[in-house]
Amino acid sequence: MERAEVAAIMGRMQTPIVAPIVAPGVTSVMAPDAAAGGPAAEARTVPRLPGPGEPRSVVVLGSTGSVGTQALEVIEREPGRFRVAGLVAAGGRPDLLARQIARFRPEVVAVADEAAVPALREVAGGVPVLGGPAGVEEVAAWPCDIVLNGITGAVGLTSTLAALSAGRVLALANKESLIIGGPLVKRLAAPGQILPVDSEHSAIAQCLWAAGPSGHDPAAVRRLVVTASGGPFRGRARAELAGVTPEQALRHPTWDMGPVITLNSATLVNKGLEVIEANLLFDIPFDRIAVVVHPQSVIHSMVEFVDGSTVAQASPPDMRLPISLTLGWPFRVPGAAAPVDWTRAHTWTFEPLDDEAFPAVALARHVGGLGGTAPAVYNAANEVCLDAFVAGRLPFPGIVDTVAAVVERHRRTPAETVEEVLAADAWARARARELTGG
Repeated sequence: MERAEVAAIMGRMQTPIVAPIVAPGVTSVMAPDAAAGGPAAEARTVPRLPGPGEPRSVVVLGSTGSVGTQALEVIEREPGRFRVAGLVAAGGRPDLLARQIARFRPEVVAVADEAAVPALREVAGGVPVLGGPAGVEEVAAWPCDIVLNGITGAVGLTSTLAALSAGRVLALANKESLIIGGPLVKRLAAPGQILPVDSEHSAIAQCLWAAGPSGHDPAAVRRLVVTASGGPFRGRARAELAGVTPEQALRHPTWDMGPVITLNSATLVNKGLEVIEANLLFDIPFDRIAVVVHPQSVIHSMVEFVDGSTVAQASPPDMRLPISLTLGWPFRVPGAAAPVDWTRAHTWTFEPLDDEAFPAVALARHVGGLGGTAPAVYNAANEVCLDAFVAGRLPFPGIVDTVAAVVERHRRTPAETVEEVLAADAWARARARELTGG
């Protein structure tokens, strides 16, 4: 395939995080304030990705977590297509990280926990091992084709900013960094520099790509429809949720994920975060982003157009598919995941979301509408409340109730700097600990 043809495909399939839509390596774009002639009016070029016949180097952040380990599975199956340039982990699973180093022989490794560095250096076989936040940021900006940010929680923000600032294509699974640092991230990101890993946003992107030119015309999109499994407590009234345990909340009916995302899926906070993420990624206002409960988790999201047509993306619940799509983008990786078996009968159901039992999505819409530091407060308070729930200090419904109380007490600021975001994050955590006895 000629480069001009590849460029044309990329131009048509660009994730619209910041308009206009352009192709990687093809043209320069102006920063968001360029039209107004503001200080951010500077040209930026979308990073070029190697074609399907050229190997791609990947840095995996959060390599020992759920997304990270699945990303490495995808990479391992395609040794001629992908190679690991760097690995980053928190440091809590040193044995697994040591095995990953031995298997993939990266150029560099970093662990957030500096105490884990000496032992890892002994088994790294000469691979440099960096430690602490500075080490993590250095690897996030490491020379490579794609940085996959699979870190969980707000701690992933600095890595997202480091990767974007270094001009890397960012495969984003760490939704929190976009949500809490929305203005910062969008100001740094060139059009198409961020590729969504979340299955819902990957699905929306694919639906928009499939729609052709109309997929990139906001006036042609009536609404985005984000699907939710409903979690392990789907169908329960609010009064029935008071006695649920962390063990019950961690039993997700369709997805195999890390504990934080699984708990967030049980409260539907994860879906609230995804609504904010969809608004930021696709520039669609909140009143045109719907959530519908789909227990089978086969339709990952849909785009409804103004002519009455709806485009949906379907696949069994397997994160390796959206991961592979970002690593191979805009080309697909054969055999990344099993397809739907269309020779069998299927029943797919769709239900309205019960906002009374699960108010997290409605609260997220409110927070997203407020903007500024409000999303950072929502996310930070929730992380503290999850810990309180697991520790037995907070009942299950109290998680979102407490988050709402923290949000209500917050005095929003614009979130134009990292310092503003981190200050709001710290304030929210402190307030949530006060309310939960932490």
